[in-house]
Amino acid sequence: MAGDLAVSMRAAQLCAATFTAMSCPCEVLIETADAQAARRLGAVAAAEAWRIEAKFSRYRPDSIISRINASGGQPMLLDDESASLLDFAARCHELSGGAFDVTSGVLRKAWRFDGSGKVPDQVTVDALLQRVGFGRLSWNPPHISLPQGMELDFGGIGKEYAVDRALALVAMQCDVAVLVNFGGDMATNHAPATGPWSVGVERPDTDREARLLLDFAAGGMATSGDTHRYIEVDGVRYGHILDVKTGFPVVGAPRSVTVAAGSCVEAGLMATLAMLQGVRAENFLVEQGAQHWCLR
Repeated sequence: MAGDLAVSMRAAQLCAATFTAMSCPCEVLIETADAQAARRLGAVAAAEAWRIEAKFSRYRPDSIISRINASGGQPMLLDDESASLLDFAARCHELSGGAFDVTSGVLRKAWRFDGSGKVPDQVTVDALLQRVGFGRLSWNPPHISLPQGMELDFGGIGKEYAVDRALALVAMQCDVAVLVNFGGDMATNHAPATGPWSVGVERPDTDREARLLLDFAAGGMATSGDTHRYIEVDGVRYGHILDVKTGFPVVGAPRSVTVAAGSCVEAGLMATLAMLQGVRAENFLVEQGAQHWCLR
């Protein structure tokens, strides 16, 4: 939700506008020495991030997602933006063979990656799996009917969508290089005059230092992994990316997957789909021809 926006100089011709949205640190890097212009452009990005968060967050009782989840199976008419995102989720579900499923968020009632170190029992997981499955909802655009007890969660696509939207709005108002970075998911219109952006990918452990430094000049980049969200029980690490067929964490996936693509949404989708492949993550990315970096 809306909060403070700060502006600082990062270099002679580089300003950063920073704020918080979607429970993560956000920054907009702008190739300019004009702090006033950076504040104005940063405010455009922040306003869009806060708008999308308010509209699609499952934590907001007045969001469209919360209203769908509370609809009790009654048909609802979706606006164009919501319908477009649900159409995208449907395509992702189909392309992934059902592995990418925006109804799987209900499994968080069993899995709490909060450091508690508790693994749910099979009975609990099996009961929740009865409430998972994109094919169980009725989607006849622009009308949706979500069965009682099921939930939608756009958490797997919302942040990347916000990045692309924020960049598009900012780029419309300037002709300089801009990098939008929301919690490590990012997009840029082009590189600054000094050369490509330098992007660090965290080590998949607790020191949070950069393991990789990547050049980034155009399009989107996103990382999926279990660096921050996991539990460890009896020496076994359970990441937060769940297999909707079993209700348990995907086995054998890399600790993190970073993908560069034409947009942040595309990059985020490919990174997530790779993680869902488990041990086949890297083979999957090679087969798709995706520019990627995997850390184990």
